[in-house]
Amino acid sequence: QVQLVESGGGLVQPGGSLRLSCAASGSILAINAITWYRQAPGKERELVATITTTGGTNYGDSVKGRFTVSRDNAKNTVYLQMNSLKPEDTAVYYCHSFINYRDTWGQGTQVTVSS
Repeated sequence: QVQLVESGGGLVQPGGSLRLSCAASGSILAINAITWYRQAPGKERELVATITTTGGTNYGDSVKGRFTVSRDNAKNTVYLQMNSLKPEDTAVYYCHSFINYRDTWGQGTQVTVSS
């Protein structure tokens, strides 16, 4: 069974950094761009960053200049480096892709930014 698994979340102080990972596993025949989303309690899901199979990137306005998305195609893993974290970055972070032409979501990882 193909799945996406996020890791790396946790509690960090404002101004701190975290690196999230999103690993695709299973029998992968085709995988498209991978996108990070986040959702805070009571808020709509928000696009954080996207990376294509060729390394093209796109970021949400609220994270530009602070977050960096990268990809290791050999490991089928995408990373989200988050710097200068703010309390408003607190949310559950999910990764998403179309794998083998199927809409695939990870289970999410909690990021909490608080002093």
